[in-house]
Amino acid sequence: MYRYQRRYAGPVQAVIFDWAGTLVDFGSFAPTRVLIDAFSEVGIDVTLAQAREPMGLAKWDHIAALGRQPAIDAQWRARFGRAMAAADVDAVYARFMPMQIAHVARFSAAIPGAAELLQTLKEGGVRSGSCSGYPRAVMAQLLPHAAAQGVAPEHAVAADDFAAGGRPGPWMALANVIALGVADVRACVKVDDTVPGIEEGLAAGMWTVGVALSGNLAGLTHDESLRLTVAQRAEVRARAAAVLHAAGAHFVVDTVADLPQVLADIDARLAQGEAP
Repeated sequence: MYRYQRRYAGPVQAVIFDWAGTLVDFGSFAPTRVLIDAFSEVGIDVTLAQAREPMGLAKWDHIAALGRQPAIDAQWRARFGRAMAAADVDAVYARFMPMQIAHVARFSAAIPGAAELLQTLKEGGVRSGSCSGYPRAVMAQLLPHAAAQGVAPEHAVAADDFAAGGRPGPWMALANVIALGVADVRACVKVDDTVPGIEEGLAAGMWTVGVALSGNLAGLTHDESLRLTVAQRAEVRARAAAVLHAAGAHFVVDTVADLPQVLADIDARLAQGEAP
C-alpha cells in the first residue's frame, strides 16, 4: 500500500513528453502549416508567426485564440462583418481536421536523439508518457508513424480525451501519471516546447523542462538549425529559453537529446529534498 511521503527523496520515476517540436517534427511545422491552410480556405491570411503564437493549446482553442489576435480579428470583421464566434471556430476546425490527419505524418520525422532517449529511459527503469495539443484522430495517425521510427512512449494522451479540456490545465499530464502507475508527481518531469505545455507540467506539480532549439519558439527546420553559426545558435537559444523560463520552466535544453544530464540534476536535487 502506498504511503504519502512528506519529503520525496527518490529518483525520477517518469518523463511526460510533448510531441510536435519535442519528440517529432523539428520546428513544429505540422500544426502551424495546416492551420494556415485552414484559415486560407475561408479567405483569412495567417502568417507562420501568428500561427505559432498560441501553440501548445488544444487545436480548437488554438483556432479560437488566433481569431482573437488583432490582425486576424480585423480581417475576420472586414470579411464577415463580425468577430469570430464559436460556430466559426467549429467551421475552421472542421476544415483543419481532415487536413491535419492527412498531413501530420509527412511533417513528423523523429527529432534526432528522441528514440535513443526513450530507450535509455526504459533501460534505466524510468517510465515514459506523452500528451499533445493534437486531438485523438490526429494522434491515431501520428503514433504508428512515430513508433516506426523508434519513438514510442508507453502512454499517449490527446487533447480531446477529457471534457475538462487540454493545456494549460494539468489533466493530460496527470492522466499519464495514473496510466503509468507513478505514485508521486514530484517524481515526474514534463518536457515541452510551448508555454501552455510548461504551465501544464507546473499545474500538475511536476518538474518542467523547456525545449528551445527543436521547438515552436525557434521555428527552425533541422537543416536550418544545423546551418546556424555559433552566434546565431546562441541568439535563437537565448530568445526561446527566455520565454520558457518566464513560463516557469525549471530547466531548458536545446533538444530532448540533452535531457539525460538534466534528469541526473533533478535526481540529485530530489535526493537533497528539493521539490518542483
